[in-house]
Amino acid sequence: MDYLLSLVTFLPLIGAAMLMLFLRGEDEAAQLNAKRLALFTTGATFLVSLGILSQFDPSNPGFQMVEEREWLGGLTYKMGVDGISVLFVMLTTFLMPIVIGACWTVEHRVKEYMIAFLVLETLMIGVFCALDLILFYFFFEAGLIPMFLIVGIWGGKDRVYAAFKFFLYTLLGSLLMLVAMIAMYFDAGTTDITRLLQHQFSYATLEIAGWQIVGGVQTLLWLAFFASFAVKMPMWPVHTWLPDAHVQAPTAGSVVLAAILLKMGGYGFLRFSLPMFPVASDMMANFVFTLSVIAIIYTSLVAMMQEDMKKLIAYSSVAHMGFVTMGIFAANRQGVDGAIFQMLSHGFISGALFLCVGVIYDRMHTRDIDAYGGLVIRMPIYALVFMLFTMGNVGLPGTSGFVGEFLTLSGAFQANSWVAFFAATGVILSAGYALWLYRRVVFGDLIKESLKAISDMDRREKALFAPLIVMTLLLGIYPALVLDMIGPSVDALLNTYTAALAEAAPAATQVAAH
Repeated sequence: MDYLLSLVTFLPLIGAAMLMLFLRGEDEAAQLNAKRLALFTTGATFLVSLGILSQFDPSNPGFQMVEEREWLGGLTYKMGVDGISVLFVMLTTFLMPIVIGACWTVEHRVKEYMIAFLVLETLMIGVFCALDLILFYFFFEAGLIPMFLIVGIWGGKDRVYAAFKFFLYTLLGSLLMLVAMIAMYFDAGTTDITRLLQHQFSYATLEIAGWQIVGGVQTLLWLAFFASFAVKMPMWPVHTWLPDAHVQAPTAGSVVLAAILLKMGGYGFLRFSLPMFPVASDMMANFVFTLSVIAIIYTSLVAMMQEDMKKLIAYSSVAHMGFVTMGIFAANRQGVDGAIFQMLSHGFISGALFLCVGVIYDRMHTRDIDAYGGLVIRMPIYALVFMLFTMGNVGLPGTSGFVGEFLTLSGAFQANSWVAFFAATGVILSAGYALWLYRRVVFGDLIKESLKAISDMDRREKALFAPLIVMTLLLGIYPALVLDMIGPSVDALLNTYTAALAEAAPAATQVAAH
């Protein structure tokens, strides 16, 4: 079937249109129907994505199931997936039914809430499937709108401030990327990503207004893309929008933000920065290493000081994304494998941690750590689930969190042993803040009166966590499930990268001699 990628991308949008056109009213029955239709749509989308996975050939490093047709006055609608992007499509479709399930307690403007998530799913899948610059930019930027609405309408008391901060940070970063894309079109004569991957952008030293730019056009393009992807991940120091957005977002919004939206930055580095601007990526690697190490250490220390559970987990996400950028720009097999694995693992673990916060927030309506304590007495199943994902967040062997961190540190050690040494301290610090949070919330005496009648997880909540538990343990025990899938595509990426550097080496030697 040559239209599977379009089907999996736009099926959620069809569900959103059905919600908009056929469901009326705000009574309890209408709300339940809206939730059921959204759950059915996301479930059907996941089944279609399984069809894509079944037809995907892991041994083929190129793009598969490619769709290409004319679109909007000369622009090209082109979609395709390789071993890297197909797993991010699967991550998105796997998590969205869980996200909709987490919305079951929402009672305010339910139809619009479901529509926002379905539209967002279409745009997120589109980012990972797009093989045209303009199409990629459309999906990448349009995803801001439903997330802006989710935070701004259904968020906490400071939701408007957090929503605008999120929107402006990510929009401003992406405007530079748009300028770079226009420059790429004029340089290469195409917006086709597959052709751009084969085009060599100039790396000769440029002089602009008296400034010498080593790496030339590649450096300028790399910096423009970096501005967008660094904000999206987010990297230190452009991470400050994330804690505010997480704290104010509803539980389901936090899950999507941490589990999927943050991964678009890392995917962008893999799809654009490393293969299209290899000379600039090599030149700027130490710069990225520095920011990554600062993110790992600094935000881990900041996480230790938090009194809000969501804010602590948000800072934890920034630290874990530091491992991702470190692994990508190590530009070796272990580093890139580890970065991709870490992003997928973080999707399951961080999403589950925000769901854990949501479980007790729905009962107590507070995220303050001091408001809890001794929950294991009243909520033993919750305590067990929370412990599993806390251990995954720490990187305990046997969980998926261990594999990603181990591989990224191995890759970083090959590239720069000092970077690996300082980044490894983040593993110790993550154990500090994660176990500190768990001890204060779950252990101790049940002395607070408000907690003495709290109930354990119900069947719906257990069902939400079950697939996340399975994936966290399965990938921890059998990481080859991911590594075999991404292997040929990662090899092709790194072969292109190293070949470009080898070709550029003589020119760099001549510049140094002069």
